[in-house]
Amino acid sequence: MAPQAKPPVARIMDHGKFKFEQQKKDREIRKNQKVINIKEVRLSPGIDDHDFNTKLRNAIKFLEKGDKVKASIRFKGRAITHKEIGQRVLERFAQECKDVATVEQRPKMDGRSMFLMLAPIKEKE
Repeated sequence: MAPQAKPPVARIMDHGKFKFEQQKKDREIRKNQKVINIKEVRLSPGIDDHDFNTKLRNAIKFLEKGDKVKASIRFKGRAITHKEIGQRVLERFAQECKDVATVEQRPKMDGRSMFLMLAPIKEKE
């Protein structure tokens, strides 16, 4: 308790009780933390408007629930030569989601796929 005092002062404590109190605090902290899931929405470079809107609705639903969304485009065959088409699709996706989400990671290539991370906008209360 007071190591500077002459003689040093120490407290005798019940180790079992101390461990129990520590576990109780840890449980309380775990109970109050929010688990963030990452949901994935897969698009294709040549996606049509109706399919795009369906994927967009799903992503918005995930974002409103509080999950992060990973929008990915898988390039098949020779489509990899036109990465700009996929990037335009992802940029459009991010633009449509800007009301409910912020872009956490810009479109980035990873092998044969390109992905974009969206995080829900924090509510200010």
